[in-house]
Amino acid sequence: MPSKEVLTRFGVSMPQDLIEQFDKLISERGYDSRSEAIRDLVRKSLIDPNHLQSTNMVAGTIVIMYNHHFVGLTNYLLELQHDYHHEIISTMHVHINHHQCLEIIVVRGVLAKLRQMHQMIQVQKGVFYAELSVTYVDEQQTAHKSEA
Repeated sequence: MPSKEVLTRFGVSMPQDLIEQFDKLISERGYDSRSEAIRDLVRKSLIDPNHLQSTNMVAGTIVIMYNHHFVGLTNYLLELQHDYHHEIISTMHVHINHHQCLEIIVVRGVLAKLRQMHQMIQVQKGVFYAELSVTYVDEQQTAHKSEA
């Protein structure tokens, strides 16, 4: 956090058992204070792809677990990645076992387009798991695009 950032205090009321669970979590994760933990929770909530505007410019990952023996799936995923080459920064492919592959696609672009790509992957037969995770929102790019 920049040293010149202004901090605002506010109160939060919680049931005793919830605060005890929260304090245990804070301790396990190594936070120095409740405030640090709450700031991280708020930041995470603000970049949840389900709550962002589809016009936001974002960066993140699409994580996929799939059966590479499923007929046509590997070729489909490769072609799809070529179709979205402007949004893909990098990929990593890991062979988990003889049947399963894990693929991590690092993406950057307009959230609506990344959601579309994720959905096209998620619905394929042979895909066990596909998740879009947004880790960054480019507020300046989003504002700049909406002015145009």
